Amino acid sequence: MKDDNKKKDIVFILSAAIALVIALWGIIDNQSFAVLADGLMKMLKQRFSWLYLGVMFLFVVFALVLAFSRYGKIRLGEDGEKPEYSNVSWFAMLFAAGMGIGLVFWGVAEPLSHYVAPMKGIEPQSAEAADFAIRSCFMHWGLHPWACYAAMGLGLAYFQFRKKDAALASNLLKPILGEKNAKGVAGKAVDVFTTVLTVTGVATSFGMGCLQISSGLEYMFGIPNNAVTWIVIIILICMIYLRSALSGVGKGIKRLSDFNMIMFVLLMVVAFLIGPSLDILGIELKGLKDYIVYLIPDSLRLTSQGDAAWIQDWRVFYWAWWLSWAPFVGVFIARISRGRTVREFVLGVMIVPTLVSTVWFSIFGGMSLHVADRFPAEELSEITASMQTALFHVFGQYGMGIVLSVIAIVLLITFFITSADSATFVLAMLTSDGALDPPDDKKIFWGLLMAVVAFALIISGGISVIQTISTVIAFPYLFILILVCVSLVKEMHTESKK
Repeated sequence: MKDDNKKKDIVFILSAAIALVIALWGIIDNQSFAVLADGLMKMLKQRFSWLYLGVMFLFVVFALVLAFSRYGKIRLGEDGEKPEYSNVSWFAMLFAAGMGIGLVFWGVAEPLSHYVAPMKGIEPQSAEAADFAIRSCFMHWGLHPWACYAAMGLGLAYFQFRKKDAALASNLLKPILGEKNAKGVAGKAVDVFTTVLTVTGVATSFGMGCLQISSGLEYMFGIPNNAVTWIVIIILICMIYLRSALSGVGKGIKRLSDFNMIMFVLLMVVAFLIGPSLDILGIELKGLKDYIVYLIPDSLRLTSQGDAAWIQDWRVFYWAWWLSWAPFVGVFIARISRGRTVREFVLGVMIVPTLVSTVWFSIFGGMSLHVADRFPAEELSEITASMQTALFHVFGQYGMGIVLSVIAIVLLITFFITSADSATFVLAMLTSDGALDPPDDKKIFWGLLMAVVAFALIISGGISVIQTISTVIAFPYLFILILVCVSLVKEMHTESKK
């Protein structure tokens, strides 16, 4: 019995140790950490851009083909079982976990960045650059990331609720590795790797969210943007998300996610009414048309006029970044998707969030592009360079900008809480042999560790570095996800024959 417990705890012990070593290295010797991370990322971009682009596009094709195949009717649970959560609550939880803080952080900053510095062959700050900016945002926050999440989440939900296996990445590879290897060293290595990748991917976003909240408070109320403010923000939010995580999915996480979606919709509606509404509608329609028309060429484009810099710095980096989030989001959306069919799962996870993301970037991209010419060229470059304050600079150009800024800060806080809430729960699951209701002590441990790591990264100036290293660590997950897709189809084919 003790030996079994030791085997179960080995994933927890190794994952915690590796995550702490990575964080401490980034803090104690930030310079060597940065050099290694940047060097590895540069190498991956130059040598494997084609692989990132090709595999992420294959995930889109795989998920959609699977949804509309004969396997689309398979239920993620017992035959006839009803979904555990309503469509609204389900969507609210998966969206908060899958995008969260990122949408608020990049909603203004990314369109402006592409407008000021588009890929080679497009004149900066031109009408063509504006169209390119919106299309690129739709691309980076659309079908591709959600297809990546769907591949992982669908595999976990199928094996967890249909095959009655624990919610572990290693169990997804049983049809390929075999029962013995999946439970042995190879399987444990996959589970440890999945946990470490989740910690590094999520901790970075927490740091980014904290910095943007602090920047917003300084911009509006003059509250100093310093270490004292950061630690107060992290401590307060940590207390809230730990309490919510300890309440479980059905209570704390669900309620917070529902409230989060209310604030999300409120911010979009107010921004739409305050902003250039007719322009926003036009941007949405034209952006969607361009996104669909250029989906395949943009998915596979390696260079622009022989220059690969923009593709590598933006698209490849985004694909690597989403890949680092795939284990966390995949585990969580699998956990909340019991009772849905494969078709419902894929369409719900991919189509609805993609459409909402396009509306988001149409509104906030439209607002930012509408006032971009009001800023001198030098100031506009400074705004795009300081991502965390770009949102508030643009809101300041509108009559009720203070209202938008306040709602945005509240939304940042709620996204921060729901993402941390979900991550705490997922990490506890991954290190508790896939338990659907993991023990509270592990929730507390991971919740506190993420808060400490996020704060340590901020004060060390290492957020951009840890963001890079998390995308580097994520590279092997390309191959793991490919195996997950193969394993899933193999098992579904076996079931259909029976």
